[in-house]
Amino acid sequence: MANSEQTPRRGARRASTKNRGTAASAETAAPTTRFYYKGSRVKQLRAFCMIAKLGTLSRAAEALFLSQPSVSLQLRALEEELGARLIERRRRRVVLTREGQALYELAQPLIEGLDALDDAFRARTRGLGHDSLDIACGNSTIQYLLPDMVATFRARHPDIPLNLHNVTGTDGLALLRSDQVDFAVGSMLDVPNDLSYEPLYHFDPMLITPLDHPLARRPEITLEDVSPYGLILPPKRLTTYRLVDLIFQKRKVPYHVAIEVGGWEVIKQYVAMGLGVSIVTGICIGEDDRERLAVRNMSAYFPQRSYGVVVRKGKYLSAEARAFIDLVRPDLFARRDYWEAGHSER
Repeated sequence: MANSEQTPRRGARRASTKNRGTAASAETAAPTTRFYYKGSRVKQLRAFCMIAKLGTLSRAAEALFLSQPSVSLQLRALEEELGARLIERRRRRVVLTREGQALYELAQPLIEGLDALDDAFRARTRGLGHDSLDIACGNSTIQYLLPDMVATFRARHPDIPLNLHNVTGTDGLALLRSDQVDFAVGSMLDVPNDLSYEPLYHFDPMLITPLDHPLARRPEITLEDVSPYGLILPPKRLTTYRLVDLIFQKRKVPYHVAIEVGGWEVIKQYVAMGLGVSIVTGICIGEDDRERLAVRNMSAYFPQRSYGVVVRKGKYLSAEARAFIDLVRPDLFARRDYWEAGHSER
């Protein structure tokens, strides 16, 4: 009886083995659809987009709080799954291939949308709430550019606390990168790759002197004419000082700074007192100033200064931030659908 019971079992085992062999051959003969674990694909695309944005695997790894080998493995897996080479290594940086550029333009809006999903959901479900709005801006922006916008915003949204952080350009960018402010408003000469800047207002550079100053009577003024007189300028760390220094150095015209002091109102007061002359941005010149100062346009030598809105690339704009920015220009920094034509923001 024992032998008779064992025989069918061996036969069943052989049949099972045969069936598995048949199934295996069928799988080999007919291709099947591959299903990827979605979380893994999102991680791969996020790593790839960060590499494309920052230019190196090491910087991408730091931004993602991963090791460089992990980022490299995710990139390699993505390339194998898509069957295309996405980047080329050139010295210390990487460059996107044609396929990589196409993938970046498709993937970047998707990754940004996923990262902003929580905030977007809360904004969509609650509408404009009572969260505070934080804006980084310099003294001149607060004093001359924002008053009307702030008044309009407060009239329309009186329940939203508004915090204007009076900081220099460098400190403002630090607040922006650490998400301590929603956006920044001010002037920029150089725009880093991780930020987006939309210039909205432009102002000419102006030479201001006392009304009885010798330069006030000249029909035309050159840098050589300004050279003998002491300049009153903002501190060296600010853009105006660096720009004035750059233009005089480029033209090889000597100059000297008599007084270094912060604040356009203080500078205008000192110029009116006859303590020196200054080169200021037209944003700070009002009609009352022309009654005590001689104002001459210096756009022949100095570039216009632009003022606009700065945001961190990939940052979701809250409903409160969106409401304020729309006062400046409607649909500014509005997210485009990924299938729309346009260049990469990398």
